[in-house]
Amino acid sequence: MKSSTHPEPRTDMNPFPLHDAFLGYLRLEKGLSPHTLAAYRNDLCRLRSFLHQRGIDDPAAVDREVLEEYVRALCEIGFAASSVARTLSSTRGYFGFAVSEGLLSVDPTELLEGPKTGRYLPAVLSVEEIEAVLGAIDAGRPRGARDRALLETLYATGMRVSEVIAFSYEQVLFDEGFVRVVGKGSKERLVPVGEAALYWITRYLEQERPMLARPSTDSTVFLNVRGGTFSRMGIWKIVRKYVRGAGIAEKVSPHTFRHSFATHLLEGGADLRTVQEMLGHASIVTTEIYTHVDREYLKEVHRSFHPRCVSSARRRDEAAGARG
Repeated sequence: MKSSTHPEPRTDMNPFPLHDAFLGYLRLEKGLSPHTLAAYRNDLCRLRSFLHQRGIDDPAAVDREVLEEYVRALCEIGFAASSVARTLSSTRGYFGFAVSEGLLSVDPTELLEGPKTGRYLPAVLSVEEIEAVLGAIDAGRPRGARDRALLETLYATGMRVSEVIAFSYEQVLFDEGFVRVVGKGSKERLVPVGEAALYWITRYLEQERPMLARPSTDSTVFLNVRGGTFSRMGIWKIVRKYVRGAGIAEKVSPHTFRHSFATHLLEGGADLRTVQEMLGHASIVTTEIYTHVDREYLKEVHRSFHPRCVSSARRRDEAAGARG
């Protein structure tokens, strides 16, 4: 297993021409912070990967239509509104710079517009807000471990509410570090789950679920107080309880965890196609250019870019350093 911070790209792709010059211009002329520069760099790499999948490797071959398709793809996958806006800014900035430097004669972003309706711009919690929500759960109280395992699972896997309601023992692959998710149309997908979520799932299964189960209970993982499966409203109430406990006033639903999962992976540097695979979306780009992402690559991307995995790895490194 590779130990690098970022997974190696699946194909050999050079960065856009003038990539470094553009970032240097932003740093020296525009005075952008290192954090913003890193975000712009991720934006350009993600766009480069998307275009490569479409068979477009020359910036001169990029047109407004393919850029609009890219923005729609980000919106449909659950990218945060602020991140979509920044993506548009970085894209416009790069192509405008390429024109000014004589690389291109036409700027394909000149007439590029953002989403016209709010329906493509879902609410997303920040990493800090996610941590606050999870921290608001007292695992020592009745059903606390269940609630922690539930929210950790939603955030770790990006499951839909219907998927987590039907989630069963048989779908947890503990040794492999995956969950087998049954999505829309009974289509199955494998999603890395991460150490934090696996820990809380295991703790809940060992300590709390036996007390909730009834003779008629099936293999469903998450049980309500009557030993049955949750309703959508039941899941929503749990989310609302801890969101309020974290002092977050915004309207948050279970689906917000799915959108946050996607946004945080993409913001961390994961490529669009891999996140799409983990979400179980139908291909946003044409079927001919969509290829299956293998398990190990999915797991590597999840471990490298999901905040709960990255923070766990950081804590392990800090502990090892302290012992040394």
